[in-house]
Amino acid sequence: MKNLNAQYRDTIEALSKQIPFEPEICLILGSGLGGFAQKIESVKSIPTASLPNYPKSTVQGHQGYLHFSKHANKKLMIVQGRIHLYEGYSLTQCVLPVFIASKLNCNKIILTNAAGGVSPILRPGDLMLATSLNGISVKKELAGLINLANLDQKNSLLNFPSKELNEKIKAAALEEKLALQEGVYWLTKGPSYETPAEIRMIRKFGGDAVGMSTVHEAFYAAALGMEVAAISCVTNLAAGLSENKLTHAEVMETAERVKLDFERLVKKSIELI
Repeated sequence: MKNLNAQYRDTIEALSKQIPFEPEICLILGSGLGGFAQKIESVKSIPTASLPNYPKSTVQGHQGYLHFSKHANKKLMIVQGRIHLYEGYSLTQCVLPVFIASKLNCNKIILTNAAGGVSPILRPGDLMLATSLNGISVKKELAGLINLANLDQKNSLLNFPSKELNEKIKAAALEEKLALQEGVYWLTKGPSYETPAEIRMIRKFGGDAVGMSTVHEAFYAAALGMEVAAISCVTNLAAGLSENKLTHAEVMETAERVKLDFERLVKKSIELI
């Protein structure tokens, strides 16, 4: 596994020459949630295709931009175009946006995603704040990456996700009068959706929502010393819990339906942080 400092030296150098400021908060947008980037003041948008060694996003709903934006006097870097393991990319490629944020001296990150509801209390359209994240499917690779960079894995997980950020997000939901569920987000690598048997296992072992992103980004960000929070938009019931066949179109449709609530929650959270 390559050291990220060496692998992405050219990427960081090229980006550093273009950024208008160092961000205070990084926001990574999940499937169907990319429209948030156009809802706040943009100072500069940098196409990721213009950066050396930056992987191309191939999934519908993930445009390839790093937006340097402002909201409520906060300086933001908004990642519009996530990099997924199921696209064939390596772990070192998938955590690149987190690595970039850290190199730009950003110390807070909010990760968002579209997820399948596993818990019986979750319904399509719900927003869920992650109280914990299950990364058993990538733990070995993550440990190797963290050890390679000589990062402090043990101490970084003492406040993970960040209690302070989670309290701000819950306060934002109260102020905006939005229902906000809480639960455990469980990662699977994809590319196919989970089978009904896998969903039964995930529920048995404490998973509330399931998706194909976020966990490795969150663990790596915490190891880099960043405060981490994660919000899921529940876009469908997980396999075996609905009579309907799961499709990416359903994910996009539900995300479109609840995007206003999502935007209100994230905006208010940024204001309170």
